[in-house]
Amino acid sequence: MIVSEKMADFARRSSWIRKMFEEGIALKKLHGADRVCDFSLGNPDLPPPGEFNRCLAGLAGKEVPGAHAYMANAGYPETRDIVAARVGAEQGVAVDGASVIMTCGAAGGLNVALKAILNPGDEVIIIAPYFVEYGFYIDNHGGRAVVVESAGDFDLDCGKIAGAISERTRALIINSPNNPSGQVYPAHSLEKLAQVLAAAEKEHGRPICLISDEPYRRIVYDGVEVPPIMGVWPHSIVANSFSKELSIPGERVGYLAVSPAIADYDELIGAMILANRILGFVNSPALMQRVIAGIGEVTADFSHYRRRREIFCKILEDGGLEFIPPQGGFYIFPRSPLDDEVAFCNLLRDEKILAVPGRGFGSPGYFRLAFCVEDEVIRRSAEGFKRAVARALSS
Repeated sequence: MIVSEKMADFARRSSWIRKMFEEGIALKKLHGADRVCDFSLGNPDLPPPGEFNRCLAGLAGKEVPGAHAYMANAGYPETRDIVAARVGAEQGVAVDGASVIMTCGAAGGLNVALKAILNPGDEVIIIAPYFVEYGFYIDNHGGRAVVVESAGDFDLDCGKIAGAISERTRALIINSPNNPSGQVYPAHSLEKLAQVLAAAEKEHGRPICLISDEPYRRIVYDGVEVPPIMGVWPHSIVANSFSKELSIPGERVGYLAVSPAIADYDELIGAMILANRILGFVNSPALMQRVIAGIGEVTADFSHYRRRREIFCKILEDGGLEFIPPQGGFYIFPRSPLDDEVAFCNLLRDEKILAVPGRGFGSPGYFRLAFCVEDEVIRRSAEGFKRAVARALSS
């Protein structure tokens, strides 16, 4: 077989979301798209803000010499400065443009960061439930993912994290608001985590990086705020993306921001800039960088997500499902009424409802629902959820 054994194994392990996507296509073809409730993909459906479209049109219409040429691999200085000001305000720490690297989305940023810090065999702790691709990103750069379960309310379990740290631990990735649970790690949990990391550094004699993946930072509900990490832990790196907050996932523009207090700051920044090039990303898209620099602090209209969250929570509650209302993002992660959540997802599929089994996120027994879909899609799922739960409880 021409495909490597590793990639063939990866394809099998990463198949859940893709499998549900393909089943969605088949169901829509068979029954009609207006009869299928597809909650499988986290693909933002809101339009970008008007400022984005106007700025994009204005920039595209200008003839600027070198507008489409290569730039410095870290990105345009003016864009880095603007992003640095934003990060500094969020983190409560003075951050300058030299600490920011523009990347091809948060995914590109995470790969750049891991490329820069990992030696072969180094370990990276990830918290279940986790974004499905973290393990693959870590493997890309010779590392090994160590999975730690979250607490029952999806908060950090710092005791389990402490037990998972070894002399090979180089980093820990957190994702808040979390995909798939929608939970935000509170400030007191981050402070306790910092104490755990400090003790581990003292024991093992090497810095441990805290990497915060924050593409949903600005999509939060009920007055919840995402606590900063840079003031809590010096060896901090933030990866972020404009995909969700501007509803432009296809444009692939994001950034890394490095704490000015991190160990070996100059060497790390240099390594990340080099990694941005040699991984093949080269630059974050030039036009998108100019748009980001030109639109200020605008976002898509998240009131739609808030309304959909309320509709969905009421439907799931009426349907007899157990769940924690998400504090951010656009996912809900209910507990399956069957121990085998794949079997329950199959019952949902019989009702023309598509959900993703939790084992794909490292948390069997749960399933993920994405509510970045039209209100009517959510509303028409209500009776299907009730029937699927009734069948599960009678089996």
